[in-house]
Amino acid sequence: MKRAERQYALVDLLRGARRPWSAARLAAELGVSSRTIERDLRSLQLAGVPIYAEHGAAGGYAILREYSLPPLNLSGPESLAVLAGLALLDSSPYRAAARRARAKIAAVVGEEHRAPVEDLLGRMQVIDPAPPADGGVPLGMLADVIAARRVVRLTYLGEGPDGDPDPATSTTRDVETMGLLRGGDAWLLVGWCRLRDAIRGFRIERITRLDVLPEVAPPRDPALLAADQARWPVRSLG
Repeated sequence: MKRAERQYALVDLLRGARRPWSAARLAAELGVSSRTIERDLRSLQLAGVPIYAEHGAAGGYAILREYSLPPLNLSGPESLAVLAGLALLDSSPYRAAARRARAKIAAVVGEEHRAPVEDLLGRMQVIDPAPPADGGVPLGMLADVIAARRVVRLTYLGEGPDGDPDPATSTTRDVETMGLLRGGDAWLLVGWCRLRDAIRGFRIERITRLDVLPEVAPPRDPALLAADQARWPVRSLG
């Protein structure tokens, strides 16, 4: 049994159990060692699956039923579309949340669809022109900063004469965060740039430093952002 299949089975066993299962019992049921079961359980917990341990003689592992996902009843193509879409967010500021959501959805994919969906996902590949910017700005930070409407101070690489990032054009700006924009092959942080006194988009891979300021961004007329985006064929994901 593959690791992913074993973890699906673990979730199914715990969801259907009336009492907690010990690691030894789970190991015997799935034909692996208790150490392997413990690793699988930790992986599932990190992925956001609400598994917890009960201590005592009758203790073991259980899952919070009120938070566990019911069967989604997705067809094979629907499961593939959802999982592939979440995988495309792996180089976005929502990478961590997308990975957790993907693990949760994969855990409840119908048994009849699981093998073909896994096979097709394995044959899908994406070439990202720019690597994730974890070396400079933690991607996960941006999602929280935008949700909190915080003002940030960022150091940004502009373009040289050849169109490539040029350290000589680096600027430091205070920006009122407003949202995210996917433009071509890049994610952009959109906000009100106080240096330019206008809305600007900043390619995430060109942000070399980002400090979150204690200030919450003041309200801005939504028409300003709408007018700026009217120049492009922007599509809302909401």
